[in-house]
Amino acid sequence: MVIFDCNGVLVDSEPLVSQVVSQEFIRAGFQLTPEVVARYFSGRRPADMFNEVEAAAGRKLPSGFAAAVSGAILRRFRAELQPTKHAAHALTWLRGPKCVASSSSYDRIRLSLECTGLIRFFEPNLFSASEVKYGKPAPDLFLHAAAKMGVRPADCIVVEDSAVGIAAGAAAGMTAVGFAGGSHAHARLGDHLRAAGARIVISDMRVLKSTIADLRGW
Repeated sequence: MVIFDCNGVLVDSEPLVSQVVSQEFIRAGFQLTPEVVARYFSGRRPADMFNEVEAAAGRKLPSGFAAAVSGAILRRFRAELQPTKHAAHALTWLRGPKCVASSSSYDRIRLSLECTGLIRFFEPNLFSASEVKYGKPAPDLFLHAAAKMGVRPADCIVVEDSAVGIAAGAAAGMTAVGFAGGSHAHARLGDHLRAAGARIVISDMRVLKSTIADLRGW
């Protein structure tokens, strides 16, 4: 089975999310730039990000902040979100069971895939980190997805674009493939993904099928 992260892997969402989250933090009086959001919180659950910001700042975020951020992200997605280049091509040719396991909320996962026309490849196999106790880099979400799909972790391949996501896949005993082809990818992303445990790193979704076939020994 292939388990896909959503943001930055299937949909080109990371720049949009970083901008929106930064704007909402600044509006609330917390000076976090998009670059800081991307650097420290890429791949993380929103709830974990909010908790860490509160702990670092020594004060609470405003009441309703999480809902405000979620609403702002969904509005931006509806207007601007695009699929990752060649994602539909990769999914069309990739055989066997597959699912999505993301740090985002279930509603955001579904909207992301609906907006970009990718929902048909996965529904109903969508899993959110809100369903487990610990988010990435803990393995909980990937183990949850494998259990729900009835597949052994050792038989799963995870496709991730963040170091915390790769670490989560490796901790779950799965084979991790790093993706460094999103518009948010920086020059050292591939190195970061390998250091976190990626078996291989790709930058073009068109090679995903052959990459997975090689990993499976086909």
